[in-house]
Amino acid sequence: MVTKPLPGESHCTWPIPVIAHSRDLDLTQCFEHAVVLPVPLVISILLGTAQIFSVARRLKLGPSQGGIAWITRNTAGERVGRIKVALSAFAAILGLASLCLSFTTARDSPLSTVHYALYVAVQLIFVHLTYLNHHTSRTSANVILVFWPAYVLASAVRIRTMILTGALSPDLSHSLPGRLLLAREALWLASAGFGMIEFVLELYSPEKRWKRIRWRAPWSSEGKIALEEDEEEEALDGVEDLNGGGGISGKNEYGEVESPVSTANIFERLTFSWLTPLLSLGTRKFLGEEDMWSLPPNDSAEALSNRLQVAWDRQIDAVKRQKKSEPSLKIAIAQAYGFPYLIAGLLKALYDSLSFLQPQLLRLLLSYVSSYGTDNPLPPVAGYAISIAMFVSANVATAVLHQYFDRCFSTTMRVKGGLVTLIYRKSLRMSNGEKAGRTTGDIVNLQSVDAVRIADLAQYGHIAWSGPFQIILAFVSLYNLVGWQAFTGVGVMLISLPINTMISKYQKTLQRRLMKTKDVRTRAMNEILNNIKSIKLYGWEKAFAARVFAARNDQELKVLRRIGIVQSASNFFWTSTPFFVAFATFATFVMTSKTPLTSQIIFPAISLFQLLSFPMAVFSNIINSIIEAIVSVGRLESFLAGDELEPDARKVILPKDDPQGEARHGDTVVSIKNGEFRWLPTSTEPILQDIDLEVTKGELLAVIGRVGDGKSSLLGAMLGEMTRSDGSVTIRGDIAYFSQTSWILSATVKDNIVFGHRFDPVFYDKVLDACALRADLAVLPQGHMTEVGEKGVSLSGGQKARICLARACYARADIYLLDDPLSAVDAHVGRHIFDHVIGPNGLLKNKARILCTNAVNFLPHTDQIIMLRRGIILERGTYADAMSNSSSELYKLITGLGKQTTKENESGSATPTIAETETDDEVEDESESVDDSESLKKRKAIRRLSTATMRRASSVSIRQAKREALRDLRESAKPKEHSEKGSVKRDVYKRYIAAASKAGVFLFLLFMSLGQASSILSNYVLRFWARKNGEEGETSQISTYLLAYGVIGVSSSFFSVGSQMILKLYCGLRSSRKLHDDSFSALMRSPLSFFELTPTGRILNLFSRDIFVIDEVLIVALSAFVRTLIQVVGVAVVIALGAPLVLIVFIPLGFIYRMVMRYYLSTSRELKRLDAISRSPIFSFFGETLAGLPVIRGFNQTQRFIANNEARIDRNQACYMPAMTINRWLAVRLEFLGSCLMFSTALVSVSALLVSNSVDAGLVGLMMTYTISVTGTLNWLVRSASEVEQNIVSVERVLGYASLTPEAALDIPDKKPPQTWPEHGSIEFDHLAMRYRPELDLVLKDVCVKIEGGERVGICGRTGAGKSSLTLALFRIIEPASGRILIDGVDTTAIGLQDLRSVVSIIPQDPQLFEGSLRSNIDPTNAASDEEIWQALSQAYLKEHVVTNMGGTLDAEIAEGGSNLSSGQRQLVCFARALLRKTKILVLDEATSSIDLETDEAVQQILRGSDFHGVTTLTIAHRINTIMDSDKVLVMSQGKVAEYDTPTNLLANESSIFRSLVQEAGLGES
Repeated sequence: MVTKPLPGESHCTWPIPVIAHSRDLDLTQCFEHAVVLPVPLVISILLGTAQIFSVARRLKLGPSQGGIAWITRNTAGERVGRIKVALSAFAAILGLASLCLSFTTARDSPLSTVHYALYVAVQLIFVHLTYLNHHTSRTSANVILVFWPAYVLASAVRIRTMILTGALSPDLSHSLPGRLLLAREALWLASAGFGMIEFVLELYSPEKRWKRIRWRAPWSSEGKIALEEDEEEEALDGVEDLNGGGGISGKNEYGEVESPVSTANIFERLTFSWLTPLLSLGTRKFLGEEDMWSLPPNDSAEALSNRLQVAWDRQIDAVKRQKKSEPSLKIAIAQAYGFPYLIAGLLKALYDSLSFLQPQLLRLLLSYVSSYGTDNPLPPVAGYAISIAMFVSANVATAVLHQYFDRCFSTTMRVKGGLVTLIYRKSLRMSNGEKAGRTTGDIVNLQSVDAVRIADLAQYGHIAWSGPFQIILAFVSLYNLVGWQAFTGVGVMLISLPINTMISKYQKTLQRRLMKTKDVRTRAMNEILNNIKSIKLYGWEKAFAARVFAARNDQELKVLRRIGIVQSASNFFWTSTPFFVAFATFATFVMTSKTPLTSQIIFPAISLFQLLSFPMAVFSNIINSIIEAIVSVGRLESFLAGDELEPDARKVILPKDDPQGEARHGDTVVSIKNGEFRWLPTSTEPILQDIDLEVTKGELLAVIGRVGDGKSSLLGAMLGEMTRSDGSVTIRGDIAYFSQTSWILSATVKDNIVFGHRFDPVFYDKVLDACALRADLAVLPQGHMTEVGEKGVSLSGGQKARICLARACYARADIYLLDDPLSAVDAHVGRHIFDHVIGPNGLLKNKARILCTNAVNFLPHTDQIIMLRRGIILERGTYADAMSNSSSELYKLITGLGKQTTKENESGSATPTIAETETDDEVEDESESVDDSESLKKRKAIRRLSTATMRRASSVSIRQAKREALRDLRESAKPKEHSEKGSVKRDVYKRYIAAASKAGVFLFLLFMSLGQASSILSNYVLRFWARKNGEEGETSQISTYLLAYGVIGVSSSFFSVGSQMILKLYCGLRSSRKLHDDSFSALMRSPLSFFELTPTGRILNLFSRDIFVIDEVLIVALSAFVRTLIQVVGVAVVIALGAPLVLIVFIPLGFIYRMVMRYYLSTSRELKRLDAISRSPIFSFFGETLAGLPVIRGFNQTQRFIANNEARIDRNQACYMPAMTINRWLAVRLEFLGSCLMFSTALVSVSALLVSNSVDAGLVGLMMTYTISVTGTLNWLVRSASEVEQNIVSVERVLGYASLTPEAALDIPDKKPPQTWPEHGSIEFDHLAMRYRPELDLVLKDVCVKIEGGERVGICGRTGAGKSSLTLALFRIIEPASGRILIDGVDTTAIGLQDLRSVVSIIPQDPQLFEGSLRSNIDPTNAASDEEIWQALSQAYLKEHVVTNMGGTLDAEIAEGGSNLSSGQRQLVCFARALLRKTKILVLDEATSSIDLETDEAVQQILRGSDFHGVTTLTIAHRINTIMDSDKVLVMSQGKVAEYDTPTNLLANESSIFRSLVQEAGLGES
């Protein structure tokens, strides 16, 4: 027998040769055995072993040290685990058999034996790794998943060689060694087969829930192996196949479905297939918030903000230790979220390197094509190999690029979430001085604009270094291609850089200016929305709208126009630079080089220039974004480093930390010693000084004083809201705070009262009764579960006040700080509240109560009274002491109203309406002597209620609060802002084009098309030139071709910049202006009910975010869409002219493209909408929080509000995350289609050569250049189409506002009343009926009353009787359902609203002031002279305050909401407005509730004085004594007129309602 080596077995020499010369394009067998096969095996051995050791080590560690636990799967899961292990074991056994058989030839070919030995080692490692991974990990084993495809590819190369060399020939079976060889290979292939089955099972996550796996006989009727998912779960998740991992997402601790990314395998992560279930669901239904997955735990707002907070605290700490001068937010962000971003940077570098491989491969392909014109053409397999290499490198580049993008967008999400929560946390600690310097709008802007800008930078930030890196790579490649002539291109670029730097600097300045003008507009909008009721009542819509239009059209749009011009100039440089670089390079090349300029040089060079154009075009935008982000970082740093409330402003001893145990009756719970306090640390004069005060448990202390004397400031000092410059404050126990301005959360009534405490129904009912809320809840549509709307718009002032008081009672605190709780309620309700809540027998009788009040009639029931005068405690004593010493200041203040007050006190009011009762303990003692069953029941009830009252309220845990917030967000209808569903209607596009001007749009399209056509034409010029040069062997007709190339190229740049200018400066600005003005005008004309039903945050979000999108984002998206569409058309034309056969590939590709588009667009659109809608509640909630800071801090609820905010951010991020990742899903698929197109073009070119042998290299070059670029272009086309569709939603929303239903006309020219109207001011209600909304009941029913001109009429009645509704009807805030109102005989429903509202004045219950000057507050229309304003201020008792405290000028600054004036002073400003308007009719809606008694008396004198002589005055009274001297009294009851007569006649009538109201108020027969 001859012992020659078998085929496929070769003796190897060293060094091992790589290429086999005997076969076309093949590797040597030695190289395959020594390198190709062992490499994946060795790598797998190393990685697998490392993973096994790592898992084993982590199993021994505890959870806190990063340890992992052993997981026992369900029965089916365990069975699948065993099957996987068994398959690996089989593969190992068969591999071992192959290894044994290879020993027979080990001496001749040891490399084979080494290969099998390594293979067996891998399989044994996989047995252990599979077992471990299945029980410790949530994802498949990546080592196994990557190994098998790599090994199968390597094996395929080997098998091909074996077939070519005859190593698997059937003839081998004739000899024993041959049979052994065939057996060895067969066992090896079988082993690999088992391995592949295991690979398929490994694709599923270990967490996949399999159904029962039981083997049934094939003939059994019940079917075969069942390996399906649980049907219910499948229906839930919409998982139908391998896409999405087939794993059922678990639920997190908040009961939300977990994101499948947590269990996705490596291939699903690379192709983003884990998103496919969501996309397929999106094609079947409109996605809602309930379809969103929760965020991975590390990306929750809580985790993100904690990371950033720690990093920022480190910065602050370094400043305190003087290691650095100021804290850096940039460093903090980098420390918190930088690592994944660093990985993204490495991926970007890899992608950049791969993208420069394409031009090199293109050069090889063109050399291959050119070789067919020579004597020795390259073998066909080389052409195919180059085509395959292009295809593979393109797909690897795609995978790398989108992993980079995925990390960038995740970082964006993290930075945004972290910053928004950090800003929120800071705002809860912000000092009042810091807040006074910033309006709510400014602070909300930090969240909605600045945080987003910084986060958005993370998306493309890497281009800042990658751009220059790509440029360097391009020039290195160009140098290799054309030589030193490439440096002329570098010269051109270097010249363009300083020009662009200058342009960028100017853009930065303009961007800052734009931010400032935006702030001005947002601020004006915020003021208008906060005070819309006053604006409507006074008829000031035009004056205030003019402010917004001035800020928008005269400032903001001017800056936008400048930015547009500068951007166009910048654009011209960036778009034309690559062309000038190419022109300069080719020109110098043909002038100086002897080598002819052929296709092999031109088209790879153009490919490189195209690669150059991306970093250059984007680079300027990135520089701009960096500039904007730096500005925003500066703004945020100054905010985050701002002053906070002094933690040591007061010492708080909570009951759980009290060394003496809980305070007992009579113990001191509030102690201020020698206190001096300021609101601003910098103010020269203290607000309060020499304050010495002690309050004991069970004591009721009244604080009285005039307007501005510091009553509220004293409570502020106890709350720690003020800066303590001297002395000490000690608080022993919990605080509950009632603020003078009722702060209501946009939630249910119940949530407002319970306010983060556990719900106790017995005590809750008791609180409702004590605060007289039962009757109100009966009227509300859903009782205590009614959503009250933003700022409690659906409630009256009195209801808001009582809900806030109920919130304080329900907290069951130790100390109650009550800032004038009785001013906003009717007298009889005030009496009820005092008796049942505040007074000596009320719910809070055992608590320390500090009551700021102007209600003198309750003072006899207080334990102590202190009187403040200009921030000093002037006197302190009991009521009896004060009244016995007639020379004391206290006596003078109390009796300041003369006889009337004294009479009040003499009357029955001195004795409370509930008889004095003993304490609970005494009742219990006494009742023990009586044993009848009735008393026993009573005793038990008393004991039960007293314990309910005494038991301390327990707060809901933060986790529970978050869970509830998430549940409410999901279920509540409120955050689900109205959003259109499905694709944006065509009508929206039509209206947008109409707003932008049709002619402008046509010109834009024309210029854009001409630009693209000239760009293609310039490349055709080069193609023909290259062909000519190739034929002649040298460069010919240089001047002709260069001139043609130059002229066409420059004109292309001009056309594209021209199109940009038309779009940005004409179409864009025109549409921006029209859309904003139309929608804002419509908003200002909307009825008040619209503002009551729509949260301010939502309107602000529309006018800041959506208008910003229309101004700046949509234009860019539209421009990108049209540009890419025209480019794709251009590519199709080039291919159709060059290789019509490739168009056949367009058909299946087009079909797949359409399918992917359908999947993508329907889901992407809804995700973007959900993102926009779930963003609104974040800003609404932030605005609400800023308004209620003292209350939130007073109740010690900051942690709960932080958790609530985090819940809102998590909901938004859960919508944002898939909305961003879905773009990766799309891009991976589209770029794969693009590489298929490129591959087919290359294959057609190579095949055509073999058939006809005459293909023009220039044509192949031109086509390949365009198909390489089309990969990106196709992707951008869908992306920009969806970007347009997503952003056009902003137009849709703004147009929605433009078509809001308006109020009645402001002006009706043919129904204008005479100039002198009304002469007398008589008012007649003629069978008037009114309802708030069409679906609600009537609130006024058949009201018939005639009020003569000049009469002073008081309107009273119990809560909900229809008093305020009467004024709303008078002003036509709500139109009558039937009947009419006549003023001097003129039907007010027939005239314009402006005519009506300008002749009726109102002083509302809640005084609303605007940020700006005192003049603009009193006279926004600028109709009055300075003298008239000063006179009005003087009559309103404000002149002295303005002169002494506000600089004595009408330009004195009024802060946002008038926060630098006391509540009483704000009401006096409203008085000055009414005095200035000099109208014949004046309505006072409980106008003096916040004024101290002395000023109130003075105001009453004005009303009775000559200024108001002949003025018809309607006074809606909660305090009956203010209308006792009216000419007539109108008593309302249940929406009808109950009584209408003089006060005397009504009091004389025993059965009169008015008489009973007077008696309830304790005014007796006065």
